[in-house]
Amino acid sequence: MPRHIVPILLARIRTLWEGTMAKAAAKSRVAGHQTARSKTPAKRRAVTAKPAAKPKRAARKAPQKFTVSHARDAEFKADGLRPYARYRDLGIAAASNGLCQAHVIRMIPPVTDEVRKRHYHDTELQLIYVLKGWMKNEFEGHGEQLMEAGSCWLQPPKIKHTVLDYSDDLEVLEIIVPANFKTVDLTK
Repeated sequence: MPRHIVPILLARIRTLWEGTMAKAAAKSRVAGHQTARSKTPAKRRAVTAKPAAKPKRAARKAPQKFTVSHARDAEFKADGLRPYARYRDLGIAAASNGLCQAHVIRMIPPVTDEVRKRHYHDTELQLIYVLKGWMKNEFEGHGEQLMEAGSCWLQPPKIKHTVLDYSDDLEVLEIIVPANFKTVDLTK
């Protein structure tokens, strides 16, 4: 993947996150209020007589820290979500204070029934970019998809999907918002 893509992706993730938080804050402010038009004339007067409420301050976000992860220092560990994969943590979760996580994943052959379990992830954003090899998935409403080196896809929140197969040399970059999320196994 071209090096200039990662900062662009991270900037887009931050923009999406901030937009989501702003919408949630706006909804909570408006949720309990009726408009003056929807009220009777007597109630309209009562509404205008009330002093304006002070706007609520948005909670301060924890500051982000600079981080860099070099391939030459790469260490792949078996400490991620999938036991049939090895993960190279890129340090983004710690540096972003949980805003998002990013890692390079190496899938371990062969593809087994454990890999093929139908599931979904309760995320706000999940973006995958194939660095090397290929991967075949099935997505609810979109059928089977063959992803090859250079393919990139966005998995909407809670989309049901199944990993069907992958090459012995598969490596993907995965970026997820937020860093901590829940995976739901649908085969139980």
